[in-house]
Amino acid sequence: MNTLELKIPPPVLALGLALLMWLTSLFFAPWPMPFGFRLGAALALVAIGQGISISGILLFRRAGTPVNPFKPDAASSLVTNGVYRFTRNPMYVGLLLTLLGWAAFLSSPPAVLYLVVFVLYMNRFQIKLEERVLSSLFGGDYAAYQTRVRRWF
Repeated sequence: MNTLELKIPPPVLALGLALLMWLTSLFFAPWPMPFGFRLGAALALVAIGQGISISGILLFRRAGTPVNPFKPDAASSLVTNGVYRFTRNPMYVGLLLTLLGWAAFLSSPPAVLYLVVFVLYMNRFQIKLEERVLSSLFGGDYAAYQTRVRRWF
């Protein structure tokens, strides 16, 4: 296992990147957007993102499977309904949309680069390990699910 796999909880990573986005925005001129538009876009993206994340959490709980991202091997069932019909990682998609909302509010072009950092980090150090574990736990059912549903969108 790689030393960075499962080391940073995804919400903590998102919070750290949000802080870096804000710090970066202090050094660059913002996009010229009216405050009301920035605020509206940010609130909409955050609301959608959090709604997707919460939906994923609720479906895990309803299925009786743990939400803890550090223990993918504790999964007791493969959840493929609800929001999981559209993305295999709705909780991470929700965090990504929340960061996008923060970037819209900051109106900072360089801040958007941290979204790429989030996706690359999550793919490499969180999702790949989760996928290996889920493949070993659920075999062909998980393989079929992977062919039907994309990782992010």
